[in-house]
Amino acid sequence: MIGAIELEKIRALIYKETGMLFEEKKDYYLINRLQQRMSELGIISFNEYYKTLIFEDRSKELQSFIESITINETYFFRDFPQLQGFAEKVLPAYLEQKRKKFNSVLKVWSAACSTGEEAYTLSIILQEMIEDYAHWSVSVEATDIDRNVIGHAEKGIYSERSMKDTPEAYRKKYFVPMGEEWQVSKLKKHPIDFKTLNFTDKEAMKKMRNFDVIFCRNVLIYFDDQSRKSVVNLLYDSLIPGGHLFLGHSENIGRITAAFELQTLGGFICYRRPL
Repeated sequence: MIGAIELEKIRALIYKETGMLFEEKKDYYLINRLQQRMSELGIISFNEYYKTLIFEDRSKELQSFIESITINETYFFRDFPQLQGFAEKVLPAYLEQKRKKFNSVLKVWSAACSTGEEAYTLSIILQEMIEDYAHWSVSVEATDIDRNVIGHAEKGIYSERSMKDTPEAYRKKYFVPMGEEWQVSKLKKHPIDFKTLNFTDKEAMKKMRNFDVIFCRNVLIYFDDQSRKSVVNLLYDSLIPGGHLFLGHSENIGRITAAFELQTLGGFICYRRPL
């Protein structure tokens, strides 16, 4: 039996380990995932499963449970207007500033990258938009809390559903058809570095530094204000002065921090770490 008391314990554990807040309206979803994990392990009682999460091989099963509740809805070129604004307005001006300083290093981070479509999309945009790409040291790092989606991203094989918004010219240039699926072809110069990362792991977050651009879209909506502020502060530290942060269209951090400069460009907004 999974009742209100049991669900409250699970919500508290999730919040402690990930910073994600699951409200009561998502109880059915949590119950479904709990029952699924318990069934796979052959565990009947909630108390026994909870003890497994806390004590018995804790890191392994807790990680598996967290992975089971994360939502991985994404596709190539998602929220195209924002990506277009990044490619045509933010990126050219930013690169020109770096050229004037004889700085040819560009670091981009796709945070909470899910199955990798966003990271590959950003890599394609950079290759298409940087005319002197060969003269730049470009790196794209992509992270997610879920080991399974990172494994999927590293394989680079996607369904037609993931490809639905991909321009035809890019399909031909950057992908190889594999029956009913598509595989990302070898990138020109710099492969994407995929790895697991939990935003609440402050030691791991300290290693994420000196980024010019961070995309962290549709992630903060799963946090409460306290966790959201903590994550945003860590992202701020990860950016170099003048670097840009892109969030989902429904996410606004103006209420929780005044550290960033808000930029409105062509119908979309982004945030800039002041110089």
